[in-house]
Amino acid sequence: MRIEGVPASAGYAEGPLFDLDRPPAVYTGKATSAEETTSLQAAIGKAVSRLATIVETADSDAAGILEFHIAMLEDDALSGPAFASIASGKAADAAWRQALDAEIAGYEASDQDYFRARATDLRDIRDQVLRALTADGGAAAPSGAILCGEDIAPTRFLETDWSNGGGIALKAGSTASHVAMLARSRGVPMVVGLREPLANFAGIALLDAEHGSIVLAPSPDEIGSFRHSSSSFAARQGMARRFLARPAVTKAGTAVRVQVNIADPSDVDGIDIATCDGVGLMRTEFLFGKTLPDEETQYRAYRKVLEWAGDKPVTIRTVDAGGDKPVPGFTVEEGNPFLGLRGIRLSLARLDIFRAQIRALLRAAPHGNLRVMFPMIAMADEYERAAALFAEEQAALAARGVAQEMPPLGIMVEVPSVAIAPEAFADVAFFSIGSNDLTQYVMAAARDNAAVAHLNSVRHPAVLRLIGSVTAFGRETGIPVSLCGDAGGDPAAIPSLLEAGLRDLSVAPAQLAMAKAAISDVSV
Repeated sequence: MRIEGVPASAGYAEGPLFDLDRPPAVYTGKATSAEETTSLQAAIGKAVSRLATIVETADSDAAGILEFHIAMLEDDALSGPAFASIASGKAADAAWRQALDAEIAGYEASDQDYFRARATDLRDIRDQVLRALTADGGAAAPSGAILCGEDIAPTRFLETDWSNGGGIALKAGSTASHVAMLARSRGVPMVVGLREPLANFAGIALLDAEHGSIVLAPSPDEIGSFRHSSSSFAARQGMARRFLARPAVTKAGTAVRVQVNIADPSDVDGIDIATCDGVGLMRTEFLFGKTLPDEETQYRAYRKVLEWAGDKPVTIRTVDAGGDKPVPGFTVEEGNPFLGLRGIRLSLARLDIFRAQIRALLRAAPHGNLRVMFPMIAMADEYERAAALFAEEQAALAARGVAQEMPPLGIMVEVPSVAIAPEAFADVAFFSIGSNDLTQYVMAAARDNAAVAHLNSVRHPAVLRLIGSVTAFGRETGIPVSLCGDAGGDPAAIPSLLEAGLRDLSVAPAQLAMAKAAISDVSV
């Protein structure tokens, strides 16, 4: 039986299914309420310790997810109702499940996308503790298994040993979820949005995450065809590595710049600068975690990446908080955060925080080839106000004798108003197309919702037409245009992007080789 789905991380996996939704081992009740309280306290502590251990070896994106979970587990407001239930006679496991299920239901009923998405985090937190309450801590997936279920928690992904293969097949899920991003960065095959559940199936399954399907009870012919496709994919990956150290060039000899996206200064430690043309997107949200960063902390982070890149450009995006990236003490709760006070709108509303980031960027600029871009720009006035703040802070630093330099200032093209009328932004130094949000807004399809995943495609003619109009305007005016969204690293999307006129892409470091190989196969 073949079940179709949506590819979230390309690759192939052959192995047994492991049901993520199987119930945890049975909890052994205690004799008194005091012992039940101690049992739950110990389980929460065990879950926190396990997460802290994973954080030590996790990359910046994963660490941020796990630190959020730890903060929730350590929050008395979350565990308080469970302890109150224990005091009234409930067992620790029942009390914890009841308290968390009530919290999860509240999040799922929210009219805010952000809170509905966080329900997955709460389910993960719930199950982490339930597993810690049982003697064996929950069954581990066998090596090389295909993990299947409704959805998968980030912690389950991170604690799984993927060294012997395996994959993920989900009934729900999303190509823009935390786990999907983690899977792509580690090369773990993943399919989401399967049209039928996979429960109660025993035996070997074949996961094709390049095209988006899983085959149950495969025939010998199906197994042979699958292995041929898998070998071909592996061969293409191997061949792609030959392109890693070469400049990217199409069949017609057209040069294409390929830069990398990074989320943390430590990301560059594993990248050879010779393999890329610079940093097309350095996110700064990593700095805005449990506490708001001071100017010096930001300066050191930016300087490290600039010095690593040498004379190659490093494009740093000012903090893009809001939407699906809340920051305590900075962002605000809203009815529709993706259309609310986020990105540059939030920075301009919180000038104390924005000015500190501006000063750090100006001070870091002399240490390399810095470019700064503003996210979520919708009107020319927003760019002009942000640029004026840079001029003000530069003058103030110069008056104090502080070394600084004004970098070129550009904007993200992710709001349709900019893509439709780019002529309103003729004064910017460059455009960087954020394909994730631009596609989401053009298609009115949330990028973290599996139910509308088929609509969220950068290759839709409407999205490509807007990308083409921006690149054409850039050519006419001499304003450089690049793309830094997920589409830039998608071999299936690259031909369409180059045909739309793009000649500068920025991709995840793990996608560099395949992106360059895909470019070499395009005839433009």
